[in-house]
Amino acid sequence: MSFTTGGLLSQESERVARLYLELGDWVLVRNSALEMGLMQTRMLSSAKRIYREVSARLQTLTDEEIEMLVNGGEQQRPHLLWLAVCCRYSFIRDFFVEILRERFLTLRHEIANEDFDTFFNAKSEWHHELNTITTGTRTKLRQNLFRMLREAEYISLSNRIQPMVLTPQLAQMVLRRGADALYLYPTLDFEPNRRAQ
Repeated sequence: MSFTTGGLLSQESERVARLYLELGDWVLVRNSALEMGLMQTRMLSSAKRIYREVSARLQTLTDEEIEMLVNGGEQQRPHLLWLAVCCRYSFIRDFFVEILRERFLTLRHEIANEDFDTFFNAKSEWHHELNTITTGTRTKLRQNLFRMLREAEYISLSNRIQPMVLTPQLAQMVLRRGADALYLYPTLDFEPNRRAQ
């Protein structure tokens, strides 16, 4: 539940991913990224916090996925960053699959703050540690989650779910994680056998 920093962090992630492809070692990447000021913040403490978040997300991706994130262009990047976010945070993954995707499939294309609150309350019955989160932090978590969904263009500014189409190249890559990885996207194109050909 530490996704209170930034949204998808697209520019920062692209810079760090590019550096990783050059150096191939996350320790070297960390030192170089901070020395070079890749997080573009005035305070070193802020740079470290943002880098920690970016690198934790990127390290959930394979080298092939990181290479596509860097070289696949602006069209692919938000979808790979969303995949990384969902791999890093099971809470976000579950929210998308259980709430947003369910709404999408049943043609109820609106998502609201109350949906997050209901989901959060339901999860807190099974994960008692969620009860220790303050109201302010909970609001920040909701704002950042919705911000990420907007930056990925999965919801509009008015919180309407927006369908998308994965490129064949990205769909094949996502499918290597298993067919259920496609459930992390607002798309009806769930034909793994046809996509993999």
